[in-house]
Amino acid sequence: QLLTSPLKFIKSHQLEDCDWVRAWMDHYKPMAFGEHLWICPTHMSPPDPTATTVMLDPGLAFGTGTHPTTALCLKWLSDNKAEIFEQNVIDYGCGSGVLAIAAKMLGAKACFGTDIDPQAITATLTNSQRNQVEISASLPDKFIAPRAHIVLANILAGPLIALAPVLANLTQANGHIVLAGLLERDAQLVKDAYNAWFKFMPDASLDGWTRLHGIKQ
Repeated sequence: QLLTSPLKFIKSHQLEDCDWVRAWMDHYKPMAFGEHLWICPTHMSPPDPTATTVMLDPGLAFGTGTHPTTALCLKWLSDNKAEIFEQNVIDYGCGSGVLAIAAKMLGAKACFGTDIDPQAITATLTNSQRNQVEISASLPDKFIAPRAHIVLANILAGPLIALAPVLANLTQANGHIVLAGLLERDAQLVKDAYNAWFKFMPDASLDGWTRLHGIKQ
């Protein structure tokens, strides 16, 4: 059978053995997001004692703030602290729980997380305990949450499109939806899936990734 596309080759090389725990400790530093929020590894002291600081280490679940999609969401939370205060927040696709934990520490009344990966639920609960906040986290088949003023979903364009009716229903009237995990080229496709429910604010992009912010009509 003839090949219709160019051949692609995989290259590999060996890495020298090292202390991998020390390796990430040397490279993972505190990061600021807007004026109000820091993510700090647990082996370091918070750089700004007056700011909200989430203590977090890299783990098996996605979300430390180093990826542009997480960074864009964390900055939105930092910049919208007033909208978060005393409100319900949902983190759909919670990963490490960093967004839900940050929202809770910024003043949210209650935060609810869900993810299809059991490891993510474990990570969210572990990280919330580490930061001494309460997050309700469960797999989708057991996920129960009230409609929220803020719904965050940092996943991928395809699932965001498929989940549009679900996420719209979870967002209360005049509430905010924050969608990330999509490339700039997919932004309009995702917006089209949500336009029946939301008016979108200007996009924010970083390194080819985009974050959308809509307000429920």
